[in-house]
Amino acid sequence: MPNLGSRSLLFFAILVSSLLRSESFCQRGCDLALGSYYVSPKKVQTLSNISALFGLTADEVHPYNPNITKMGSIPSGSRVTVYFPCDCVDGEYLAHTFPYVFQHVDTYDKVADSVFAGLTTGHWLAEVNSYPELNVPDWVTINVTVNCSCGNGAVSREYGLFVTYPLRSGDNLSSVAAEYGLYSQKELIQAYNPGVDFGARKGIVFIPAKDPNGKYHSLPMLPSRPKKKKKASFLPSTSDDSSLPLGNIAASDRIPVPTPQGGNSSPLIGVADDKSVEFSYEELRSATNDFSMSNKIGQGGFGSVYYAVLRGEKTAVKKMDMDASKEFIAEVKVLSHVHHLNLVRLVGYCIEGSLFLVYEYIENGNLGQHLHGSVRDPLSWAARLQIALDSARGLEYIHEHIVPLYVHCDIKSANILIDKKFRGKVADFGLTKLTEAGKTNSSTRVVGTFGYIPAEYVLFGDVSPKVDVYAFGVVLYELISAKEAIVMTNESATYPKGLAALFEDVLNKKHPEEDLRKLVDPRLGDDYRIDSILQMAQLARACTQDNPKQRPAMKHIVVALTLLSSSSERWNMNSFLENQGLINLMSER
Repeated sequence: MPNLGSRSLLFFAILVSSLLRSESFCQRGCDLALGSYYVSPKKVQTLSNISALFGLTADEVHPYNPNITKMGSIPSGSRVTVYFPCDCVDGEYLAHTFPYVFQHVDTYDKVADSVFAGLTTGHWLAEVNSYPELNVPDWVTINVTVNCSCGNGAVSREYGLFVTYPLRSGDNLSSVAAEYGLYSQKELIQAYNPGVDFGARKGIVFIPAKDPNGKYHSLPMLPSRPKKKKKASFLPSTSDDSSLPLGNIAASDRIPVPTPQGGNSSPLIGVADDKSVEFSYEELRSATNDFSMSNKIGQGGFGSVYYAVLRGEKTAVKKMDMDASKEFIAEVKVLSHVHHLNLVRLVGYCIEGSLFLVYEYIENGNLGQHLHGSVRDPLSWAARLQIALDSARGLEYIHEHIVPLYVHCDIKSANILIDKKFRGKVADFGLTKLTEAGKTNSSTRVVGTFGYIPAEYVLFGDVSPKVDVYAFGVVLYELISAKEAIVMTNESATYPKGLAALFEDVLNKKHPEEDLRKLVDPRLGDDYRIDSILQMAQLARACTQDNPKQRPAMKHIVVALTLLSSSSERWNMNSFLENQGLINLMSER
């Protein structure tokens, strides 16, 4: 997303002319916003096709649309409600950006009006993409930015969930108000959309909406300003304003340990937001049966993980040593301010005696357990594709849609969790680093897991999103083969070989299919198509290129995996990657 500060006048003019009333100079976004997708009378649409545009599945969208009885055929003229996070982009406006592969029949206007049903405009697409409106290359991935709202406390604090609603012929203030159960509050809707002429029946408006449980969300209360205390606080405070943006407060190297008799632990000033609950040690001790072995569900590099039911919610409690304070701070920083369906959710924390992080409980363990262990049932190829896509979406979010962007720095199969619906969530942000978009940072201490770390990180300490891309490529190879990132080969029982190098040897052959079959996880049986395996391997190969500039961005990986998981037709992965400005790997053999 380009920085619009130098073009603020043009930006404002475009928004006014197209009636995209977004909230300028935002400080934070919100977890959830809705979009009203209009089904054109000229098209036969399925819920799956509509959902895929927004990175969702039909099953995820259906609860928001109880009136839809046939997901395979949506009646023309219907409106389908989709959902997405509402991000504060560059501190300028609220929106969410979706990737879209531009085709030769497309124009910005057609993508906005026909494909995304008026949820954005052609002018807006031209503004947020670097390609000239009449010279967009075929098969490149463009940004489709949809504006959204998180509410307005000056209008009302009773509404915090809003739908982005494109007005069409036949709409007016009364009809829109009636559709959302607000017929008697038309003045309220007008107040949320100042200056908008509903009678013009065009443009975008924001309407308070209900969630699938039929409830309106109230506007969250802003965190109160903490009182200054003499006792040691978690972080050195540069201001007594707790709403400072992330990154303005530097983390301390170590955390002062409150004594057990000292009462409640210090708040995470400037780090944790108001959604992160501060638990007491006694509450955690009781819920885990005094951290008993019967409640222990995992062991990581920075601590043990225990199952607990806290305040009616199933959770996973990670107990960490005080020496892991940097990792603790990193996780709280990221997960308190970054919210996405494919990132594990932080419920709360505790800093009494030890460091505790409380996460949502993920029922089906981690991907590594399914691929490398014998206890879990083998994953189908369709499930593996879905988990790959879910994980890529989570990484794309931290790489592309927040400021400053994050680099995870420890992507591996053990850090991808699988929920009860066999959807993937990226976890363990203890090594996460902040980077500035378009730059790399140098680190004196290389962290991560052997087998997943690229050369530029090991040799020079360079940190960029391409570090995560490399590791994700190794995970793709794991999904195919169920082998560890480092393997022992038949050629030598003494020297281990990286999984990426093992696949590289096969993919370098003129016809790699037969040798590739030998690397496929035998537990898959016949539950795969070899062309799908080959496409995944080619994508993994692009991700693990030695030169980080030749690796695709995570947004391109999301598009590639979306095509791979949803298409039954043959298509060329390498041609797709080449059209993203990457080298044609096949032609270099």
